[in-house]
Amino acid sequence: MPEAENDLALLTEAARAAGEVALGMAGPALRHWDKPGGAGPVSAGDLAVNDLLEDRLRGARPDYGWLSEESPDDPARLGRERAFIVDPIDGTRCYIDGNKSWAHALAITRGGEVETAVIYLPRLDLLYHASRGGGAFLNGRPISPSPQSDLEHAEILAARRVMEPGNWRGGQVPHFRRAHRPSLAWRMALVAEGRFDAMLTLHPAWEWDIAAGDLILREAGALCTDRRGHGLRFNNPVPQTDGVVAGAAALHGQIRTALRES
Repeated sequence: MPEAENDLALLTEAARAAGEVALGMAGPALRHWDKPGGAGPVSAGDLAVNDLLEDRLRGARPDYGWLSEESPDDPARLGRERAFIVDPIDGTRCYIDGNKSWAHALAITRGGEVETAVIYLPRLDLLYHASRGGGAFLNGRPISPSPQSDLEHAEILAARRVMEPGNWRGGQVPHFRRAHRPSLAWRMALVAEGRFDAMLTLHPAWEWDIAAGDLILREAGALCTDRRGHGLRFNNPVPQTDGVVAGAAALHGQIRTALRES
């Protein structure tokens, strides 16, 4: 499908260019501040990467809508068949602190479903990509999720607050091993490649954090849904989903069964 191939090439080139900009601005002189309303940190690097991505991507596809964490939302995107959904830097706090666990997350949606996606971690030289129906890859190598099917023996990426008894049926927290990575996009990619068995977040998730990971997970062969088990849809008027649960089918089902309905 030439159109999908062209879009994937566009996202890949843009992600690598974003990495060059972000790395060039990183360091002690990087300006950063907190967004209003407790929305988290942002840096001059986030904004510079956003400018580059918007210029490259919208310049190449002016008929696509645009949704980015660092751009004012334009309702015109809702009327477009396709839309870019972008997180210029996912894991901004890590980026500011000089750590490696931050990513550029780029996706193109069509009719509410992601059809092309790239997640790129410049400091680790990891580039995940997927196109609908074409499989998922890490640095050109096909990836697939873990075969682990026993929740009690799984290693799951989740924030500490997920382990609160109130999140689980009968207050019974499963005895899986918990790990964490700051970038939500990278958590999803790590499950897609089988380095961890599953991931979950129970709080509303912004579309720009999860759109790219959703396709990469599904193309790798995993399930990716909201916390209630519904498939994810994107380019919504309010660009959030009701949490995320992802993993191979058997494990995904066990997590969903163990979670308390809310």
